Amino acid sequence: MFEILRDGPRPVAWGTYIIADRMIELTTKFSYVHMMCYKYECEKTREPDYYIQTSFDDIEAERIKANEENKLEGLPEIEFKDNYLETTAVYRKIAEAFIDDDIFLFHGSVIAVDGEAYLFTAKSGTGKSTHTALWRDMFGERAVMVNDDKPLLEIKEDKVIVHGSPWNGKHGLGENISVPLKALCVLERGEKNMIERIDATSALPLLLQQTNRMSDPSKLMKTLGLVDKLMKLVPIYRLKCNMDPEAAKVAYEGMQTK
Repeated sequence: MFEILRDGPRPVAWGTYIIADRMIELTTKFSYVHMMCYKYECEKTREPDYYIQTSFDDIEAERIKANEENKLEGLPEIEFKDNYLETTAVYRKIAEAFIDDDIFLFHGSVIAVDGEAYLFTAKSGTGKSTHTALWRDMFGERAVMVNDDKPLLEIKEDKVIVHGSPWNGKHGLGENISVPLKALCVLERGEKNMIERIDATSALPLLLQQTNRMSDPSKLMKTLGLVDKLMKLVPIYRLKCNMDPEAAKVAYEGMQTK
């Protein structure tokens, strides 16, 4: 279990976790993020790979960022709780640290079937989670949700590994597992279910929109390089689909082609 420690007049929460095969020592102002990470908790048996610590300044920065994004999308300002904002600050720090290990955060829904992962990405509200639910219905026990919101992608020399993370969407769909990525699919709504393979030029703009935007220019350039390698290692598809069960069949069969 994580611990609550005293830090002058205020307590802090502390714990150690394995995420994407890296050990992280996490020190925060609130305990909420530690409860999120319970599936990833581990004993501190060695020196951690990363030390992540948050401050109230980090929390306030997340508040400003969240409301700026809402304003751009025409949404009302929301009074977010500090403990929630701290979860986004923690994941941002983890993502910035992991870039140096060729791991980056990506926005999408990932499901594994027979030990191979399929990553679906799209603009918000398109139906990524709804589509992967169709896969779970179709494949039953053969299908496992890896992450329903913000998986971590690790770029290896000859493959891409998808790591689960505690940041797995409002329904908490995901597991603490790592699976090779077989294909990436861009979802679009359509009346008929159709899938096609697309080239990097077509895929790049949307893929870049789904990555974590780094403020450090050198880390931003590293992210761009990793996305480029992703597109070379993994086939990219575009799926126009409705919400009928047939959509899952069309998607799966279409992504079996070489």
